[in-house]
Amino acid sequence: MISAQAWADAQRLWDFQQMGHELRPCSVAIGLGSHDLGVADTSADLYHRGMMPLIVFTGATSRTTRDRMPRGEAEHYRERAMELEVPADAILVEPRARNTGENIRFSRALLEERGAAVSSVLLISKPYEERRAYATARKLWPEVEWVSASTPMTLADYVDSIGDARLVIDMLAGAQQRLMIYPQQGFMIEQRVPDDVAAAYARLRDAGFTSRLVADMQSGSDGATGAP
Repeated sequence: MISAQAWADAQRLWDFQQMGHELRPCSVAIGLGSHDLGVADTSADLYHRGMMPLIVFTGATSRTTRDRMPRGEAEHYRERAMELEVPADAILVEPRARNTGENIRFSRALLEERGAAVSSVLLISKPYEERRAYATARKLWPEVEWVSASTPMTLADYVDSIGDARLVIDMLAGAQQRLMIYPQQGFMIEQRVPDDVAAAYARLRDAGFTSRLVADMQSGSDGATGAP
């Protein structure tokens, strides 16, 4: 049973992750690979709305996707976008990245290799990771302008789509923890975390929503290592 307090804290983290950027046309989109095919769906929708002429889908596989996406997250995203009538020549696939930092670095290298002129990027992620993805991208590719986007949906709708409320709250806690500890590791830009957001995260951590935390941070210490 998930308490009312835990739901309220999860909602606070969900709201904080939403960057609220106004969508506008960009040079390219980068769709971050994961278990969530909604990223591909949203990328296709934004392509058809004229928000970008080119999409890079980036991602290998992980323990959560290797069975569902055996050909790699980026390749499954490409296939889904083509089902939604995005032309093949409007899609690039980056198949090696295994974390958010690699998503950005490898996508940048691919675009530079192709000679793409990039001044702005539409960064498409899962709804609960908008801010985390943005902070990583700004750190690793500061020369371009970043516009964050995700599938518009409520926390309740996302929980329904995943079918596991505890896992979603674990993922929210993990994303928030990284926003708080990774800047000091050099993986992200620093962003101010409001006191009520930090308190919501701490309550969720203390209540046991820890499966997606960096391992040596589960006790609440600040000595994390790792990558985005």
